Amino acid sequence: MAVSLEMITVDTTDPVPLANWWSEQIGGSIHAENEGFFVVVSMGVGKPLLGFQKVDDPTPGKNRLHLDMSTDDLTAEVDRLIAAGATKIADRALPGLEWVTLADPDGNQFCVSGTRAAPES
Repeated sequence: MAVSLEMITVDTTDPVPLANWWSEQIGGSIHAENEGFFVVVSMGVGKPLLGFQKVDDPTPGKNRLHLDMSTDDLTAEVDRLIAAGATKIADRALPGLEWVTLADPDGNQFCVSGTRAAPES
C-alpha cells in the first residue's frame, strides 16, 4: 500500500490573506474557506491542494518544509513575486541549476528555479 500527496498545509495566524496571496501567485483558486480557520487553494486537477490553517502560535524559526517551484524566466518571476509582497532571501546556484529563495508575506520560505533570460543586446 502507498500513500499519495493530497495537500500541503501551512500554519499561519491569518489564513485568508495568505491563502489569497498564494492563490494569486500560482494561478490557483480558493476551493474552501471554512470560516477563515482553514482555507484551501486548488492548483488544478491532479495537483496537490494548498491548505492554510489558523494557529495561535506558528512554529518559530525557519520552516522545515518548503515549496520548490520552477519557471521559464527566473528574473521576471522573482521580480513579479517581490512586487506582489515576497521578500528575497538569497540567490543560489549549483552547476547547471540556479534558484532564488524567497519568503511569502507571512515569512514562509520557498524557492523558484529556472533559467535567466539572456540580456538584450
